[in-house]
Amino acid sequence: MALCAALAGCLNSPAPAARPPVLAPESTPAPQPAPGRWGEGTVVTPQSDESRAMHAYYVKVEKTLKSRGLMRQDVAPRDAPFGARRLVDDFIHIALYDEYSRRGGAFVASQAESRLRRWEEPVRMSVEYGASVPLAQRITDDAWISAYAGQLARASHHPVGVVPAGGNFSVLVVNEDERRALAPRLRALVPGIDAASVSAITDLSPATFCVVFAFSEGAAPNYSRAVAVIRAEHPRDLRLSCIHEELSQGLGLANDYPRARPSIFNDDEEFALLTRHDELLLQILYDPRLRPGMTEAEARPIVEIIASELMGPDA
Repeated sequence: MALCAALAGCLNSPAPAARPPVLAPESTPAPQPAPGRWGEGTVVTPQSDESRAMHAYYVKVEKTLKSRGLMRQDVAPRDAPFGARRLVDDFIHIALYDEYSRRGGAFVASQAESRLRRWEEPVRMSVEYGASVPLAQRITDDAWISAYAGQLARASHHPVGVVPAGGNFSVLVVNEDERRALAPRLRALVPGIDAASVSAITDLSPATFCVVFAFSEGAAPNYSRAVAVIRAEHPRDLRLSCIHEELSQGLGLANDYPRARPSIFNDDEEFALLTRHDELLLQILYDPRLRPGMTEAEARPIVEIIASELMGPDA
């Protein structure tokens, strides 16, 4: 399996028809939800002391980011205009470069030119929760992810939706202990997943808020599987921001580019939610005139035409 990894966050720098399965630590069998409405019969285990401490830490992180004027939720800000040339440059750097590369069995931050990658089949997101994630939070996150899948589908003009289970894009909302014990579940979700990818998730640094891995079969340029991991300890706005960034990056906008603005595809945390600029990037990515596997030299002339159509030739 080939893969593309995207991580987010550093302080220094339609609803499912049935409940998703519940994850539990490796040593504890996952409790099975009872039939009926969401939440009925679902077993919720206590949060660990470490997980509660992580939640307190991320509450402070969110407060600090907001105090700096970051995590904005305006999606078409007047103070961040952009035109066709800006859109082209941002697309090339975000869709045709990789943020991480594998070295010595681990992932390191290293910008490298890549090829255009996206999904050719419909994207079916399925959500799984750690056993200690409160029911009220699961209901909220289900609603967010369902609504956001619809937004991604409208922006990209590609089928994106939520299914109760068995999707090809797994969204795992887990607390600290559950994330560390994810290895067996990751191997079940992505047969043949490599050890470096598993370790990148189970050993995730607290400075990294969330992560997504998108996988291709062999050398194919189109994605066939993706796994996003969202920290359940995040407070409301930070968790929603992670959902927006990781689910969209898992569609093929894998890199972060510091000059992209207004955008969630950089590391400055200025914007928390997918912006109009980012929706246009998705529309370009899934334009039928582009093909998976294109290099920058092949894609750029077509991207310039598409951006000119979207923004006007003089923008």
